Amino acid sequence: MSSSKVAVVTGSNKGIGYAIVQGLCEKFDGVVYLTARDVNRGQEAVAKLNQLGLKPSFHQLEITDESSITKFRDHLVQNHGGIDILINNAAIAFKRTATEPFSEQAVITNSVNYYATLKVCDILFPILKKNAKVIHVSSSEGHLSKIPSATLRSQFNDPSLTVPKLNQLVEKFIQDAKNDKHKEAGWGTSSYAVSKVAVSALTKIQQRNFDQETPNRNISVNSVHPGYIKTDMTGHTGFGTIEEGARAPLFLALEAENLKGQYIWKDGTVAQWDAEKPPAPF
Repeated sequence: MSSSKVAVVTGSNKGIGYAIVQGLCEKFDGVVYLTARDVNRGQEAVAKLNQLGLKPSFHQLEITDESSITKFRDHLVQNHGGIDILINNAAIAFKRTATEPFSEQAVITNSVNYYATLKVCDILFPILKKNAKVIHVSSSEGHLSKIPSATLRSQFNDPSLTVPKLNQLVEKFIQDAKNDKHKEAGWGTSSYAVSKVAVSALTKIQQRNFDQETPNRNISVNSVHPGYIKTDMTGHTGFGTIEEGARAPLFLALEAENLKGQYIWKDGTVAQWDAEKPPAPF
């Protein structure tokens, strides 16, 4: 079993995740796992980094497939004993021109961005090493102000919120979407925003849970808005490069100290998650 430190980046064969892996390979003193649901695409991404003189490891990981996550966990335990850095980057977003019914978009988006991320955490959190760092790659859309209803915002921001109660909130959104009542119920018109607000709320719950652990492993969990970046997800309409999008996640992974349960902006500063509006520029 290797004694090296280990970093894992989900959904990292392209885009911001790929740039995060590249940055970790350049600066992190340990093993860096590039993961992808498609083995060929993952291996092609590794080969590109090899050409730069970088040597990430690869493992298949489909975050919506519990057996895939479990196989990866077992591999990590057997070969490394656990994880030091976990960056949850994998996510999806429907384009504005998508023709799928909103109810379908609500189900699929939250199944991946929220529920699959939660499943990754449930399976991999037990193998986090002492002083490990967890970073959820969120979005400006993950700011609480993206939920129009003050009542819903207060529920997401409840300091006693638990994962089961958060699940109920997400399920309520999905049901309202299926009944075409999401607007009148105060959810707004973006299933992506709801999924990322849920991840931001999950960040705070997870940090509270880690803080109450006995023995305490001193684990930090933060969410981060990487900026509006030119990627396939944004249809390459963003403003920044993938390298710029990787900066704040890399800061949290490699440099930040004493940041726990926070919502971090693209410049590495702590943003007030429950402010009336998110910081600018996006």
